[in-house]
Amino acid sequence: MTDWTDPDTFAQALEEVETKEKGNCFEDFEEGDVIEHDPGLTLTRWGNEQWMGQTLNHDPAYWRTDAAEDRGFDEPPIHPDYLTAATLGITVEDLSEKGGYFLGRTDVRFPESPVYAGTELHVESEVVNCATSSSRPEYGIVSWRTRGTDAETGDVLCSYERTNMIPRRDPVATDGSGTAAAEDEDEPDLPEEFIAPEGGYYEDFVAALEQADDENAAVAYRHERGRTQDDVTVASLPLATLNTAKQHHNVDVMSDSPSGNIVTYGDVTRSTALGHARSDEQTWREVGFDDESFHTFVAVGDTVYAFTRVIEAEDDASSDEAGTVTFEHIAFNQDDEPVYSGTRTAEIRKRSN
Repeated sequence: MTDWTDPDTFAQALEEVETKEKGNCFEDFEEGDVIEHDPGLTLTRWGNEQWMGQTLNHDPAYWRTDAAEDRGFDEPPIHPDYLTAATLGITVEDLSEKGGYFLGRTDVRFPESPVYAGTELHVESEVVNCATSSSRPEYGIVSWRTRGTDAETGDVLCSYERTNMIPRRDPVATDGSGTAAAEDEDEPDLPEEFIAPEGGYYEDFVAALEQADDENAAVAYRHERGRTQDDVTVASLPLATLNTAKQHHNVDVMSDSPSGNIVTYGDVTRSTALGHARSDEQTWREVGFDDESFHTFVAVGDTVYAFTRVIEAEDDASSDEAGTVTFEHIAFNQDDEPVYSGTRTAEIRKRSN
């Protein structure tokens, strides 16, 4: 009788049996395909508060009933960062569990109406583009348009377009022509002065931008807080959003990767940096995000900091209590290396009202 637990026998069995693989390869995607992601996820108060607490997003309107009512909410709503992460997390098993580089995300949008705990999130994605990679023949490039909707009403709660490199089942032949020659780097063209707003209200950003217009200056500053990545942020948070990517929880597989260890879910990195930024402003409502990129991995033990540049301000918003400000946020690590960047549009509370 075969002893399947005999080390030699078991090792041979492991080598010979078929592996039931998870996830899809580049060849499995075709432009125009619509993928309904199953299961969905019920957005909970606990999940929302866990995400906000671990990423240092402490806006009281998302925690306290009185602060929520002051903002015009019936109760503390679901934070847009948790909503975005949950929407993407649900898609990972079907779209990117095989691995590959997260190249970017853009056109992230939310409704003006708040989303509350108890909402059942249904997510679907449409393949909008498939392309080969001349520089990495073992990968293809896929873009999806993803929508997270209220399963009961069908209302869109979060939408975006993201692009990933996806492993090919069969690498394509290449002549190497996609490799660009290195160019001489120019000296950085930075303004002579950097201006930080005196406060976090809309008027403070307007005043800083007006001052910068009168000088060769930019409104840009860094945030003091940092958040060192630990087991909770790296493994627990993505798993709570149904993100099955092995990069975040399988140390064995990742031991041979460039990072040598599991790495942080991009939306955790992003949300942590945004939490630092929001702690220095009076956020009223998130409008959307564009041109998001993830520049290098963040691993356990790395610390995430944030830098902000204010691009413009407009006296127009969904409420008279606020104005609209556009920011560029850059997350960076303890070695001052950028790890995330993106453009954010948010409504910022006015001081005068």
